[in-house]
Amino acid sequence: MSDYTNLQLEIEGHTALVTLTNPSANTFTRDGLMALTQLVHDLNARRDVVSLVITGQGEKFFSAGADLKQFADGDKAMAREMARRFGEAFEALSQFRGVSIAAINGYAMGGGLECALACDIRIAESQAQMALPEASVGLLPCAGGTQNLAWLVGEGWAKRMVLLGERINADTALRIGLIEEITKTGEARARALELAKMTDKQSPTSIAACKKLIQGARHAPLAHMLPLEREAFIDLFDSYDQQEGVNAFLQKRPARWSNA
Repeated sequence: MSDYTNLQLEIEGHTALVTLTNPSANTFTRDGLMALTQLVHDLNARRDVVSLVITGQGEKFFSAGADLKQFADGDKAMAREMARRFGEAFEALSQFRGVSIAAINGYAMGGGLECALACDIRIAESQAQMALPEASVGLLPCAGGTQNLAWLVGEGWAKRMVLLGERINADTALRIGLIEEITKTGEARARALELAKMTDKQSPTSIAACKKLIQGARHAPLAHMLPLEREAFIDLFDSYDQQEGVNAFLQKRPARWSNA
């Protein structure tokens, strides 16, 4: 695989472990965002990768988002490109065909929280702090923050975090549904990898189909999604994994998935 700017990639079994590495706050740059987009596309092309864990380097930051210095001179062309790069990267992450888990090991601010919001599951360490403070510097969350946050926590809490700039801790994030689990300091990565390993027992083709259906409910009415759910069920009968899964169950043995 290629080298990815500001990203460290490790493959552990069927899991891709991606670490944000741009000290000291793991901020996102243009090249880093382009690298994240490419990395997700590369992982999608690998049949052996079924899950993805993303975390931050160091003990303090998951990611502080964008480096505001690049917006200081009011360059609209730079702003337009960065908004596009953020959107491409986090939409690619959201559309990763497997299961994505954010291991929030510290501050997740602005684009850092938007990165976590693009994942399927979020695990946060007890000291983590999360916020979308863009309006406090005359900007707004442009990489899915206003949309994904409201979908997860409801309009009221989304407005508190975006319009009021309220910063929340891990306990509040768990209570409002922004994260699914809290760990002790230093344990989010290990716990995320444990959850990712659970996908080994699941059919990769089934995971991809289910994920599309679950996320499809964000923009389509129930009456539209229910027929698609039934068709997706039938389509799985064209896959090797469907036959393997049923036969493995009947033969009382572990399934050997081929992601095909």
